[in-house]
Amino acid sequence: MNRRKFLALSGGGIILAATATVGTIASRSPAAAAAPWDHAGSLYEEPRKRALSYAILAPNPHNRQPWLVDLSAPDQIVLRVDTDRLLPHTDPFNRQITVGLGCFLELLVMAAAQDGFAVDLDVFPQGSDDLALDDRPVAIATFRVGAGTPDPLFAHVMTRRSNKEPFDTNRPVAPETIAQIARAAIHGSRVAGDASEGSVAALRQLTSDALIVEIETPHTFQESVDLFRIGKAEVEANPDGIDFSGPLFETLGAFGLMTRAAMADPTTSMFAQGKAAVLANTETAMGHLWQATRGNTRADQIIAGRDWLRLNLAATAAGVAMQPLSQALQEFPEMALHYEAAHALLAQDGETLQMLCRLGYGQTIAPSPRWPLEAKLI
Repeated sequence: MNRRKFLALSGGGIILAATATVGTIASRSPAAAAAPWDHAGSLYEEPRKRALSYAILAPNPHNRQPWLVDLSAPDQIVLRVDTDRLLPHTDPFNRQITVGLGCFLELLVMAAAQDGFAVDLDVFPQGSDDLALDDRPVAIATFRVGAGTPDPLFAHVMTRRSNKEPFDTNRPVAPETIAQIARAAIHGSRVAGDASEGSVAALRQLTSDALIVEIETPHTFQESVDLFRIGKAEVEANPDGIDFSGPLFETLGAFGLMTRAAMADPTTSMFAQGKAAVLANTETAMGHLWQATRGNTRADQIIAGRDWLRLNLAATAAGVAMQPLSQALQEFPEMALHYEAAHALLAQDGETLQMLCRLGYGQTIAPSPRWPLEAKLI
């Protein structure tokens, strides 16, 4: 932060006006970007759109919301990926994006079941490339009336969050709670977790070290910085990416005290403070959960995403906060040592680790911004 700007703000007889302005700025909230959460299930009578209004709330990497849907065929949804919303530096083979698309599909299936529809999924019906996603369909979802069975986990969709705040280090996570969450995975991925002192210490270190690599590697960190949305105006204009909303960020952004350039520059205090803030999260993990598949095909990645959505909802049901910490699972070259370490520690028999997260108890947070459904229709 630039101390000169703070001094100028409080000098020269403008402190009263500045204070009033700060109060106005700090009260702004990106209501339009939160509207999809408020309107889920209530704006549409058409069954596919109603289900989609929930599916767009699914967790996904960097909140890119990379889904596009085609409703031109009756009783079907064709899901495609928006290739302009990939993460080529941190996710060079689009594995994490595909996991996010699996989350979308699982939530679609669950939402349709609430209205009595079963959904048959034909995943990558025209084939796929393991090195990169392309314009071919990710899935064709066919709705069948009268065959859906509601899932109890759906009750927690609206309160599910990826909690990016420090957790309460005085509240341990019970082993039986982790086991309960893990049982929610039903589509074929292997899920395990641990909250023992030794495991927590080892995985705090691994996830912190991997996060440092991502932050200190210029091209991978710049990918995140380019997706920072600072303050209401930016969040409303682009309700994807990594949002910095709320009174503090709104004020800092409005007065030019928080900029992407400063946050990307390792010589600035803003960079150091940002790095310290995210490491504070990894260092307050009170347990960890990880997910693996035997293979690493696109179909395996979709399965991982479907189960990951269920694990999120099961954690919410148990009152446990969850945040993905999958930097050590990323496939860019600078992460290779940590990738190998994570697999040596957590994978079995040649498995691919698909997700890794921290668990704990944290404060209530607001939902992540979302594009409205209309923005995702082809």
